Amino acid sequence: MAKESMKAREVKRAKLVAKFAAKRAALKEAGDYAALDKLPKNASPVRLHNRCSLTGRPKGYMRAFGISRIQFREMASNGLIPGVKKASW
Repeated sequence: MAKESMKAREVKRAKLVAKFAAKRAALKEAGDYAALDKLPKNASPVRLHNRCSLTGRPKGYMRAFGISRIQFREMASNGLIPGVKKASW
């Protein structure tokens, strides 16, 4: 499990990115890089990092499901993910 503060920090960054998205796009279109530089650093979408929605794990993230590989394996084994089953041949 990730620290609660790390999960909260990512949520805060995501909100900031959403808040400044329109302003950032307008400044980029206008080519006003001095004004872009004055926006908060965390308003840049590059600073976002995908995390598991259940545990907050930053690595082994499966984008299609929004969870880490470990949680995916557990949930798939328990039959909690529709359409996914363990392969055997």
